[in-house]
Amino acid sequence: MAISNITWRMAERQIEDPKIAFAYLRPSCVLLTKEPTIVNVKTLSGHLRGVSDGALQQLQDYILFPLRFVLKTPGSKQESLISSVMEAMTYVLKNTCVQSWESLRDLFSELCLCLCSPKDPGKPGAASEELKLSVLGCMEALLHSAYGDIIFRLYEPCMLPGLGAAVSLFLALAENEKAREVKMASLKCLLMLCLQCDCEEEHVEPQKDERTLLGNALATFLPGVSRALSLVISGDLRQGHAVTSKAMKVWYKTVGTVMADEQCEETKSKRADNGEELIVKRTPLWRKTTSKRLALVLRKIISCTSAHPHWRVRLELVNLSHHLLSQCSQSIGECVGPLLEALVGAINDEEPEVKNRCSAALEDVAQKGQSSCGQDFTDVLSENLHSLASSLPRLMRTSDDHRKLFVLNVFLGYLKILGPKVNLVLTSAVHLERISKALMQVMELDVSDVKIIEGRALMASADFGHDLYPIPSQKKHFQHFTDDRVCTALGKICRMLGHYGSLYLLVDCFMELYKESSVYRKQAAMVLNEIIAGAAGVGVEMEMHKFKTNHEDLESLILSVVEEYISLSNWHLTTVSEANTESTASSREPICLQLHPVSKPPPLHQLNSNIWQICIQLEGIGGFAWALGTNFQPFLMRCLYPVLEKAGDESLLISQAAFKAMCDFCTACEYSSPKELVIKNSDYLLNDVSLNLARPSVHPHAPRVLSVMFTHSDASLLPLVADVVQDVLTELDLSYDQRTPPFCSVLHSLMKALVRWFPTSTGHQKSPGEETKKESCVSLRQFLLDYQKQKDLAEGIGVEEEDLDEMDIPPAVSDPDEDMEGPAVQKELPLRVQIAKDVMERCIHLLSDPSLRTRLKVLEILELSVYMLRDDEEELLPMVHRCWPALLQRLTNDDPLAVPPAFKLLCVLGDSCGDFLRKRVSKEVLPRLTASLVKQAEISARSGPAYIHTLAYKLQLAVLQGLGPLCVRLDLMDVDLDLVSDACVPYLSSRQPIKLQEACLSVFRSLMEQDPDLCWFTLNELYSPAPLHPPHPLLRPLEISRSDNRNQFSDNVQALLKQLDHEDPEDSYDQHLGTNST
Repeated sequence: MAISNITWRMAERQIEDPKIAFAYLRPSCVLLTKEPTIVNVKTLSGHLRGVSDGALQQLQDYILFPLRFVLKTPGSKQESLISSVMEAMTYVLKNTCVQSWESLRDLFSELCLCLCSPKDPGKPGAASEELKLSVLGCMEALLHSAYGDIIFRLYEPCMLPGLGAAVSLFLALAENEKAREVKMASLKCLLMLCLQCDCEEEHVEPQKDERTLLGNALATFLPGVSRALSLVISGDLRQGHAVTSKAMKVWYKTVGTVMADEQCEETKSKRADNGEELIVKRTPLWRKTTSKRLALVLRKIISCTSAHPHWRVRLELVNLSHHLLSQCSQSIGECVGPLLEALVGAINDEEPEVKNRCSAALEDVAQKGQSSCGQDFTDVLSENLHSLASSLPRLMRTSDDHRKLFVLNVFLGYLKILGPKVNLVLTSAVHLERISKALMQVMELDVSDVKIIEGRALMASADFGHDLYPIPSQKKHFQHFTDDRVCTALGKICRMLGHYGSLYLLVDCFMELYKESSVYRKQAAMVLNEIIAGAAGVGVEMEMHKFKTNHEDLESLILSVVEEYISLSNWHLTTVSEANTESTASSREPICLQLHPVSKPPPLHQLNSNIWQICIQLEGIGGFAWALGTNFQPFLMRCLYPVLEKAGDESLLISQAAFKAMCDFCTACEYSSPKELVIKNSDYLLNDVSLNLARPSVHPHAPRVLSVMFTHSDASLLPLVADVVQDVLTELDLSYDQRTPPFCSVLHSLMKALVRWFPTSTGHQKSPGEETKKESCVSLRQFLLDYQKQKDLAEGIGVEEEDLDEMDIPPAVSDPDEDMEGPAVQKELPLRVQIAKDVMERCIHLLSDPSLRTRLKVLEILELSVYMLRDDEEELLPMVHRCWPALLQRLTNDDPLAVPPAFKLLCVLGDSCGDFLRKRVSKEVLPRLTASLVKQAEISARSGPAYIHTLAYKLQLAVLQGLGPLCVRLDLMDVDLDLVSDACVPYLSSRQPIKLQEACLSVFRSLMEQDPDLCWFTLNELYSPAPLHPPHPLLRPLEISRSDNRNQFSDNVQALLKQLDHEDPEDSYDQHLGTNST
């Protein structure tokens, strides 16, 4: 009863007095010694919590004795018992200090015996993961509890066998165990044995002699440690990043301790005692040999961790490189290169923490290298850079994209470390040639894609709009890599070279490569573009060095590069095969990259190569504008005209690159948009255009510049450009055969611009049917009177009067008195109307051009001209009269591709001058169009789904979509409507393609506006859903061949009849489409 009371009171607070604590713990210790069971161990552990740390310190040996006695008891023991003992010992060691060397030695040995196998003490036993964790935890507590300098006695020569056994056990656990916690615990014990524990507790800091003792001891185990830890580091990713990072830390801390430079200097002057046979003698020869072996292990570690997916592993690689370069750069000379490579490879890491740590490490290494070994450090960097440049092409061909990116980041890191001292490398002809040729091989473009030349842009510049907005750079495809990050790294390398290197030297070097061979031309241009951007500080991260290029030097170099880019031999390259163009003369350009005789067209890859070369040069000129900013303004007079020339190029890639360059000009020179850029510089642009139009053989692309100016300008340009337009028309008159295609493009751009600048009314002439509203009901008397009139006309009564009414109104005869007063003065036309008239007059003659492409372009120009002249019938009608014969040929006797645009032009003419064309269309166009529709209806009704992709289908659709509005605009009646109605009836069949049915329905809706009775009779003959009864018994029933059985026309006919009965057209139409689709 008394003992239990004491226990209860002691549990309330910890015992401070050692005597009372002894009395409190003695029964539990004695009982455990007599009966080593789990219950007794836990009882003692519970009592230990009630004793203060001071009392435990004085009773440490007494308390540990029964626990150690349990471990020494012979025979097999339960793992749970040993785990309980380890927990109790760990508690004691964590709260006390081991002050006796004998206790430390014995406990260290006993814990190692708990881990090793009884049959093979050098290997771990087959224990559970929990037991191993508890023993390793107790070992960690023991090493932490070592008081003062007794821990250093572990590294004395006499302790090397025991220490080696422990190191072997920990390495075996880290290498072979699958449990992540066991791996981490064993690596933590290894780190503590190196006296490099990274926990937050206070640790004994070794002095110089003690560090030497530690290095001598660890040197004995260095081969085994390096081998085992390299296997752990390169192990499966599933072991987790924490294990890899911890293994890396143990490795470089061990190597840094053994190979420390301070110990190297000491060993030169101090010899080890001859009696210490187990101690490795770290002689200079041993260090050199070890350095070579460590270099092999280091390369393996770097290859496994440099591109590790987890950033903490990459961060640990930076720490590894920094630690070894700082502590032992002289002892591990063979490893300095790989260490620098690993360190600089992380300078562009995507993780900010890795990047910042690497920058700090590089700066520290650079400062220590310069202060300690001066020029030697730069020599090491330059040699590494040369070696890397030599192997760069091979690595880019054989490695995966992750490895390529790492190698390029290493290259970039070297340049960042060298900073302005990169000139020391570039002044070496060998180094410069190796770097330049490596970049030429790595940046080789893949120009085999047929889409490069397929991308055509006949009006490309008009599609980009007129506002300034960011345009992405064109995606390039390279031979040796596909990752965009690799391309970005190459750009950074070139910019860094330009920023820190000698600009004149670099530009001269790569300009020589540019001129040397067509194989290097595109790569050299890309490098030049980036070098100049880097020299201007564009896209350069100046973290370690501040450097600025002289602006005068930069401007002079940019001028020389621009002059080379826009020279005739490099600017006017063949980008389209002459065999594919209809006018060979118009596409004759000087050929720079001529690999075949002139008589043969260039191969596809050559055309693609030329396209990309021009695009790269355009990107460069735009980048030069960014580099100079507002100082680029004087360059505009030299660069803007050639860029506008390429903005009108037929190649989509080239036109896009040129437009992006225009936007770069706007940003650099502070223009709000390309429109302002063109207008503000239109004076000298138009002067150049006017001069070059007179020399078409030397400057064949002047019309392109004019087209782009029309696209990117406003009405204020018209007075300035009027004379140039007349020059274009004059040149067109003088050289129809040779200059037609480019001049047609100019006229098309001009007319589009006029329509945009001067919008006109879009409404068409109102037909009589639209001017007078239909009456909702007609009286029977009026119906009979109209019937009698139609009957008389049919019998020939009153035909003369009707013909007189329908005849065209003759032109008004001028008054003789007015003629006597003098000749009539022709009114002066507005400039836009005069230009549209002149253009239309020229285009009338080109409607019969043998080139289909020209005819199509002329039809578009005529359509735009009609829009401009529609408000001035005195000028429009004579022009329409003149163009009618040629237009009729396009409608009735031309290539099927020309018929849809010709029919569209006819509809526009009908909209603008319907009465003038009524009889012409009725007699010359409608019969042929309707006959063609009837003929094609049978084919389309039997066709399959592929028919909608044919030219015949598109022609049918175009005619049907425009036929209804044309009938309304021309106010066609009677026979003409019968002709149209009969031709369209077959397209009401449900067997026709859906789009053709829809177009046919639109035709009948238009016919309803003109003659609803005709539509009603026609539709009822096809299908009559209800019987027809006369409205009055005295009237005879209608005798029509009606069908009340559902057929292929039923759905469409029923929808139209409902609309005739004033039902909602959209509802019936939707219902009809749903039935057909079903």
